[in-house]
Amino acid sequence: MSGQATIVTGKKGRGGGMALSALAWIVGTLFVLPVLWMALTSFHREEDAAKNPPDLTAPLTLDGFRSFFDTGPWPSIANSLTASILSTALVILLAFPAAYALSIKPVKKWTDVLFFFLSTKMLPVVAGLLPIYLFAQFAGLLDNIWLLVILYTSMNLPIAVWMLRSFLAEVPVEILEAAEVDGAGLTRTLRSVVAPVVMPGIASAALICFIFSWNELLFARVLTGTVAQTAPVFLTGFVTSQGLFLAKVCAASLVVSLPVLIAGFAAQDKLVQGLSLGAVK
Repeated sequence: MSGQATIVTGKKGRGGGMALSALAWIVGTLFVLPVLWMALTSFHREEDAAKNPPDLTAPLTLDGFRSFFDTGPWPSIANSLTASILSTALVILLAFPAAYALSIKPVKKWTDVLFFFLSTKMLPVVAGLLPIYLFAQFAGLLDNIWLLVILYTSMNLPIAVWMLRSFLAEVPVEILEAAEVDGAGLTRTLRSVVAPVVMPGIASAALICFIFSWNELLFARVLTGTVAQTAPVFLTGFVTSQGLFLAKVCAASLVVSLPVLIAGFAAQDKLVQGLSLGAVK
């Protein structure tokens, strides 16, 4: 009887696992379908892309990509890369020692410090837009890429501190004690001992900050003009009084999304390891 019960339980477990796997595939497909549809539409002509219902057998063309590249997107893409990469580097450089102080070497009332970091994300972005605009106007920083670097750094710093703290909390204390016995200072310990251990967490935090910076639109739309215009702002220029050129917009969106997709695939293993490390308590 017990053997039969074990067999039945095993079958139920396998059946439940298959059902969860099927559900995961369905949910994943639903998330990917809009991206695949955008990619397919980008290879259609405007008249075919605007059809309702859509024609899946419409001929494919590169006209949408040619029109996009003819508009000169490279300065905007370069601005987005500059703002995203520099702000992400600054965030990691500032968040790493801060997270170390809040986890491995906790300061007094560290929970209050973490709550303060979190509270900075509670303010609606629109509420801080006018003061920041007036400050930028007074300081002569409008349409300046360095203003976006500073803003993106301050916006992503709380998220990075929270993430890195959860990763650093898992670092064995014995490693730090051994480094201290060997005479390693704080800087050497952070660079040579702690950083390699939590590198997956650093990679995942950096990737998330990069994505947030790359996708930011509101501040870039208001605070930049032509010199520091970013890729998301450049995309809004395709919505004109003449109408919405769907194939061209899809082609532009696909090209602008490539840096984030490439970064995600490149750091995929580190991202999964980092998120798993932060989830283990």
